[in-house]
Amino acid sequence: MLKNFFIALSLFCFSSVAFAIESPDALVKRTAEDVLEIVKSDADIQAGNQAKIFALAEEKILPNFNFERVSRLVLGKNWTRATAEQKASFQKEFRTLLLRTYATALSKYKDQKIEFLPLRMVDDAKTASVKTKIIQSGGQPIAVDYSLAQEDNTWKVYDIVIEGVSLVTNYRGQFSQEVRQNGLDSLIKKLASKNASAAGK
Repeated sequence: MLKNFFIALSLFCFSSVAFAIESPDALVKRTAEDVLEIVKSDADIQAGNQAKIFALAEEKILPNFNFERVSRLVLGKNWTRATAEQKASFQKEFRTLLLRTYATALSKYKDQKIEFLPLRMVDDAKTASVKTKIIQSGGQPIAVDYSLAQEDNTWKVYDIVIEGVSLVTNYRGQFSQEVRQNGLDSLIKKLASKNASAAGK
């Protein structure tokens, strides 16, 4: 189910520029098109330049996530039991993990198209789900839903659902088993080791 994860994530790109608050679907559409234009026009990115790919993901994608909320949802009850130091360390390593994931996704972009479905949201709602479909040549459309919450007069993402599979739920399942068996510090160390190993490649 997650084999299309990288493709779908490559199409989720937000700008870090501050604008007057706008609807979450308008934000997704505008910024996704902006970043994909950069990907399509940059020969170095198309050639797999890792430095540029990571820089693009760092600048355009990650600043628009609510990492504290994502981390809280991913760790569940383990978040409330964690110390302030553990929370900070987990967020740092989890953020790096997502950075690598999105950078890989951007490098795999192959001219897929995005179809934006009509937004259904009640007035004054503080959360929203932006539903899209990834149209790919020779394959079935991929359903991608973005869960956003409003904070400080802007929208930030706290989950992505690919073909019915939640990013938060997926990582929660992976991480909870490690925490249950070996503790939160063990999970943080394994994430740090994985990130360091990937950076050394």
